[in-house]
Amino acid sequence: MQNSENLTPIPDAFAILECLRQTAAQTLERKRRLGHYAVIWQDGGPVLVGDDAPKPADDSSS
Repeated sequence: MQNSENLTPIPDAFAILECLRQTAAQTLERKRRLGHYAVIWQDGGPVLVGDDAPKPADDSSS
């Protein structure tokens, strides 16, 4: 069990998080402009987004 005192973020944690968010947004925008698809996490699983994203295989025959 964790002590609640240990859950206080370090002073720079929010700055680090914001930097990571900006970097992710810039990378996704660059991929979009280049016409590349991206894999993101959405609704509890990976999702391929973009015009050239591979289509999921039809597994209805299984």
